[in-house]
Amino acid sequence: MKSFCIKFIVIFMLVMPMTTTMADASCKKVRFSDVGWTDISATTSLATYVLKAMGYSPKTYLLALPVTFTSLKNNDIDIFLGLWMPTMTGDITPYFKDQSIDLIRTNLKGAKYTLAVPKYVYDAGVKSFADLNKFAKKFKKEIYGIEAGNDGNRLIIDMINKNAFGLGKWSIRESSEQGMLGQVERAVKRKKWIVFLGWEPHPMNSDFDMAYLSGGDDYFGPNYGGAIVQTVARKGFIAECPNVGRFIQNLSFTLKMENEVMKLIINEGMQHEKAAKHWLKKNPQVLDQWLKGVTTIDGIPALLKVKQTLKMK
Repeated sequence: MKSFCIKFIVIFMLVMPMTTTMADASCKKVRFSDVGWTDISATTSLATYVLKAMGYSPKTYLLALPVTFTSLKNNDIDIFLGLWMPTMTGDITPYFKDQSIDLIRTNLKGAKYTLAVPKYVYDAGVKSFADLNKFAKKFKKEIYGIEAGNDGNRLIIDMINKNAFGLGKWSIRESSEQGMLGQVERAVKRKKWIVFLGWEPHPMNSDFDMAYLSGGDDYFGPNYGGAIVQTVARKGFIAECPNVGRFIQNLSFTLKMENEVMKLIINEGMQHEKAAKHWLKKNPQVLDQWLKGVTTIDGIPALLKVKQTLKMK
């Protein structure tokens, strides 16, 4: 009987790691959405770099915001790190109501998202949303937004449709993050007037001498569009993939961190993954929290493995 028990224990110990590994292997491909904003590209790149070092095969899909939420509901995407609240409340509420998307955690505090102008425009008297129409000719009755379908653009369109702040005859110029910032850069060089969607974290806050407009609380929220950013996942993902789930639940960022990674991408032209690795090599201490209780896909502690990977060329 004693011999049988010993044999059983040995067999159990041999099989258990294989079972764990097989369970992890079924979650090897982790699918992220990136809606094309550099801040989300930065955080997604940080997450995917670490997952690759852990032995997983993450893949990022560039999707519009409405498609992102639909894809999460349809189990075509696993993770989205860029739920900006409260501006995306209208977008996400139906999915929370039908419980097709899970809220995981707040991954960033202290963000902001609202309309902004160059500082010389602010100093000339445009300090709030209510001031815009007073200088309609100087702005050519245009507000510069980013990609079509973006929540910020839709808030602007809603203001125009409701003639809020007297903006009923204004229009929005939809483009992309980089397209909009290119217009801002050209305007600033010529001291032209421009009003645009601004947010933090983003290098625009240091690249341009800019100011955020007050008075947009009913649309962008209080405190100059004060925001938090949250992580959401497809229904049941955390339970299905507990090891990756633990990493995603640990994952949080700071304004300073995101600004530094975004500067590497935008100002220095680094590829996203290279920027993520460059930043992590200089700041490996963040991994202590991110990888707490997390293993590689093979079941060994992830912290040492990832730090070893960072030392490689």
